[in-house]
Amino acid sequence: MPLPLSILDLATVARDQTVAESLAGTVALARQAETSGYSRVWYAEHHNMAGIASSATSVLIAHVAAHTSSIRLGSGGVMLPNHSPLTIAEQYGTLATLHPGRIDLGLGRAPGTDQNTMRALRRDVTSADSFPDDVLELQGYLRGQSRIPGVDAYPGKGTDVPLYILGSSLFGARLAAALGLPYAFASHFAPAALHEAVALYRSSFQPSDQLAEPYVIAAYNVVAADDQADAERQAQEVMRSRVALILRPGTEYTDEQADALLRSPQAGHLHQMMTYSAVGTPDVVREKVTAFAEESRADELMIAHQSPRVEQRLRSAELLAEAYLT
Repeated sequence: MPLPLSILDLATVARDQTVAESLAGTVALARQAETSGYSRVWYAEHHNMAGIASSATSVLIAHVAAHTSSIRLGSGGVMLPNHSPLTIAEQYGTLATLHPGRIDLGLGRAPGTDQNTMRALRRDVTSADSFPDDVLELQGYLRGQSRIPGVDAYPGKGTDVPLYILGSSLFGARLAAALGLPYAFASHFAPAALHEAVALYRSSFQPSDQLAEPYVIAAYNVVAADDQADAERQAQEVMRSRVALILRPGTEYTDEQADALLRSPQAGHLHQMMTYSAVGTPDVVREKVTAFAEESRADELMIAHQSPRVEQRLRSAELLAEAYLT
C-alpha cells in the first residue's frame, strides 16, 4: 500500500524567471497536485534568498487556496520565533475561516535565514529558546483556550488549525512527542538524524487531543522525467544553482565553474544534503521512493520536486503520482 504523498514547494525562482512567474508556477503546481492525488502542499518560510519566493507563507497560501478547491495547504513551515504566536494564530485562523478543513500549520524554530537578516527581522538570538512555550501559546489561541488572560485571536479562536512540528534534529522529535503532535522531518536537506529522530519520536509519543498515535512525515527529493538523461541534467542544474545559493552566495558562476566546485571537497555537504533523492524515469523513481518509505518508517512522504523549471516540476509531480500512487 503506497504512503500518502505531499509536496513541499519553495516557489523557486529560476535565473531567467520573474517572481511573478514563479508564483504563477506555484499555483499551477498546487493544481497539478490536486488532480494527481497528492494530500497537501506546504510552503516554507525563507528570507533574503533571491531564488525562493515563499517568504510570506500565509499570503501565498491564501492565493493558492483561492485558485484550488480541495487540496490541503499549509506551512512547512512558519519559523515561529520570527513572529508572535498571536499574529500567526490570527493569520492562520483567517485562512482556516476562509478555507475550512484545508489549512495546516507546520512550525519550526530555525531562523530560515542568515544572521544579518535575523536582525532585520527583529529576531533576538535567544528567541528559539521559547519555542516550546510559543507553540503552546499558539495552540491555546487556536483552540479558544488562551494562555494569556484577556487575549484571544480574532479570527483564529476555536478554529483549531492542526499543528505540526518540523525538525532536523532530536529537539523537534522530543517536542512533537511530548505535545502529541505530528512530526515532519527535513530529510530532504538534513538527512543525518532521520532514523534516530523518528525512533525517538515514536518511542516517546504521548497521545493528545489532536493525535492519538504517532504520525511521521519524511521529506524526500525527486526529479522525475520521461528520460533518464534529462532527469540527470535537471538534477545537475539544481546542484549548480546551489553552489551560488549556499556555497558562495552572491557569486556568479559559469556552468563549468560550478561543476568544478561540485567536484571539490568543498561541496561535500551539498551532496550530503541530497542523500535522500530519486532522479530518473518513473520506474527508477518509484523504486527509490518505495525503498525510502520503508526505510524511514514514515506515515507520509513530503516530496520536494527539485527540477529547476516550473514545467519540469509539473511533469515530475505528474510522473511520480502516476508511478507511485496508482
